[in-house]
Amino acid sequence: MPVGGGPDACPTADRLAAFGGVAPAPRDSGRTRGNFHRPQRYHRRLRRAFSTSAPVSTWTGPSCERFHQHERSEGKRHTQAVIALARRRANVSRALVHDRRCHPPAPPVISTA
Repeated sequence: MPVGGGPDACPTADRLAAFGGVAPAPRDSGRTRGNFHRPQRYHRRLRRAFSTSAPVSTWTGPSCERFHQHERSEGKRHTQAVIALARRRANVSRALVHDRRCHPPAPPVISTA
């Protein structure tokens, strides 16, 4: 699956997340269920792009900060919340490529004194 392909390179957001290494892969055996880990095969550069942009987006984007705080309020640790945010960013990226549109820039915040 080429990363630089067109909108049809990844048919679903789940496939892009798995290819980028931000989707958990099950490691179940016998009676053990719900044991997830990072997959062994994934695109290292794509994972780095998602995982480094996620914490930075919490500083600059209010919607990303709200999502991070929501995940933290559900009891997830900081690392788990950042991985969830990276997965969400993968979903948004795939949707933007699929719909052939750009991410709308946030309007500037004007504070009145």
